Amino acid sequence: MKISININENSTDTEIVINCSVLTPETERIIAALRMLDSQMTVTKDGEVYILDVTKIVYVESVDRKTFVYTEGDCFESRLKLYEMELQLCQSGFLRISKSCLVHLKYIRSLRAELDRKLRLTLDNGEQIIVSRQYADDLKQRLGVK
Repeated sequence: MKISININENSTDTEIVINCSVLTPETERIIAALRMLDSQMTVTKDGEVYILDVTKIVYVESVDRKTFVYTEGDCFESRLKLYEMELQLCQSGFLRISKSCLVHLKYIRSLRAELDRKLRLTLDNGEQIIVSRQYADDLKQRLGVK
């Protein structure tokens, strides 16, 4: 892989161009990482609106028709439904792991097989989340564990 940077003082915007003979998984990861750099969303906590960087989100959970966004040390609420969050976040390294939860793959520390083909995820912050068997194979495939 070759990286070239052209500095042009007359340029009004930053443009990133990727030249490749074929779109490889490595190239797709680079594109996903670039997309994540500018991804932000608005969330609320205690009546205040926060602008949250998507890369700081560990997981998203839907409980009682409310959507909660969890970071390393905080919990926020989003007005978006879980499926809307999934559409926004699927290109940023998130994956649905149950009917009510999305997880950011980069925060997964370990996996453990549970009964009935379920998985138990341990996240970097120590929290544990169950992956339903319906989504377990997708997660294993994305992580390259299969």
